[in-house]
Amino acid sequence: MSVEEPYIILNNVSFSYGNNLVLENLSFSVRKGEYLGIIGPNGGGKTTLTNIILGLLHPTTGTVTLFGKDRHDFKEKYRIGYVPQRVAQTDKDFPITVLEVVRTGRIARIGFLKRFSKKDKEIVDRALELAGIAKYRDTLIGDLSGGERQRVFIARALASEPDILILDEPTVGVDIAAQKTFYEFLTSLNRDHHLTILFISHDIDVISHEAKTVLCLNRNMVCHGAPEDSLNEEVLRKLYGDHVKNISHNDHNHA
Repeated sequence: MSVEEPYIILNNVSFSYGNNLVLENLSFSVRKGEYLGIIGPNGGGKTTLTNIILGLLHPTTGTVTLFGKDRHDFKEKYRIGYVPQRVAQTDKDFPITVLEVVRTGRIARIGFLKRFSKKDKEIVDRALELAGIAKYRDTLIGDLSGGERQRVFIARALASEPDILILDEPTVGVDIAAQKTFYEFLTSLNRDHHLTILFISHDIDVISHEAKTVLCLNRNMVCHGAPEDSLNEEVLRKLYGDHVKNISHNDHNHA
């Protein structure tokens, strides 16, 4: 794979559940180091798109290329870290420590039933440090706040040393103060560690402040580009209907 080749390429991807067309002729690419925000209404296809990239669903038509390989031939699943919806609201009574959760992320890289080497343990420790939760390593996950639990599952994804981190509505159930810190954390992962991030959200304001590039999705691609060029009234009307009049561009100190 050449240095210039995008990490992800979708070419004319469509997907249907029976007669229900969910995605239509979607074509875009994601390059190394990109911070892509994917927004759209509920039912607009955001989670379906995520599942296609992850290989959990297969396109009805079109092709998906990951790291230069057709999705069907791509075996290095550890290269994509995934944090699903509502993970911060996970079962708080489950008796598992932060360290134990994060270690499960390393298994994606080394395989089941393999012993952890010194290097594996060091990488897990680094993931805990990066996520700012090393001091909670022996704490039961149920004793953490929603924002802290969110970081645990980010650390779990980082433990596989991914090239891409996909987050699906990651701040559901996380309080506003913790969200601000969380966004700063994601920006630092992207800026300082060159981690490629796909951030799926319905929150236009957050995406407009956080992402370098946005993809607006409502079955088909409504826009793809820099937030300041893409998130205008016409685009928002195509996404959310005529009742959406404008978008706040006030500085909410997200940056």
